Amino acid sequence: MSEDQQDKISEITDTLAENCLALGLPLRTMEDEMGPGQLEFTFDVQDPLEAADSMVLFRSMVKQTMARMGLHATFMAKPIFSSFVASGWHLHQSLSAPGVPNAFVAAPNSEEVLSPTGLSYVAGLLEHAVEASVFTNPTINGYRRRKPNSLAPDRSTWGYDNRAAMVRVQGRPRHMSGHIENRIGEPTANPYLYIASQILSGCDGLERKLHPGPMESNPYEATHRPKLPTNLMEATEALDKSEFFRSAMGDGFINWLVTMKKSEINRFLAAEPNWEQKPDVVTQWEHHEYFTRY
Repeated sequence: MSEDQQDKISEITDTLAENCLALGLPLRTMEDEMGPGQLEFTFDVQDPLEAADSMVLFRSMVKQTMARMGLHATFMAKPIFSSFVASGWHLHQSLSAPGVPNAFVAAPNSEEVLSPTGLSYVAGLLEHAVEASVFTNPTINGYRRRKPNSLAPDRSTWGYDNRAAMVRVQGRPRHMSGHIENRIGEPTANPYLYIASQILSGCDGLERKLHPGPMESNPYEATHRPKLPTNLMEATEALDKSEFFRSAMGDGFINWLVTMKKSEINRFLAAEPNWEQKPDVVTQWEHHEYFTRY
């Protein structure tokens, strides 16, 4: 995270930037992040379907570009190598409508950081975060991020400019830049399902006029808030029992996805039957399964 390090990898980042622009991806920033070889890319605002398409193009382009340069790129959340820092996919969200460029912005005289619309949307995300975990974190490895004091959420919480919260409100209150950032996801997530889960959850909050409750100053100590699943097994069980997503997406699709995840889980358990003895250690099975595939 220094200028010198950024310069050392400029050949890589410059090439990736040129390819992003050639593909029409709305690249905003590139940053050398906390772990060795860990890069962060951010993109400008897009409609949901465009954003999902962009993520697919971006991941494919990065892997192909790096291979041609004799390097390997992975979107696996936490590789097995020492000193690596887990990667996440922070999904920024806002809502616009005809004549309303940003429906999340609070009124000038409001004491809230978001409008009633924004508060209800956030409440929907919090309400369904546990059962949406298969969409936001679809791999065994993705749950390596969910640790206290890791800048990744472990509970369904929200806060203003708080990187420990699941939903982080960004932008100056009552300013047009106001929006939310869900920090829950992993980079391997299917972008269409990740984004769809957010829209469905947020819209349910709008329809039911939910309120997210008070913000948390220390989300890791908010024991009254729902704890997020700590592994894919818990997440799959939560989705299987989810009346909300079964109603929104259909039993056929949920049954298919749960079956696929159970197959993945069973293969993991067969290869790593003693994984719970060292639950924080990335296994060889994970590395073999995800490091090159994603």
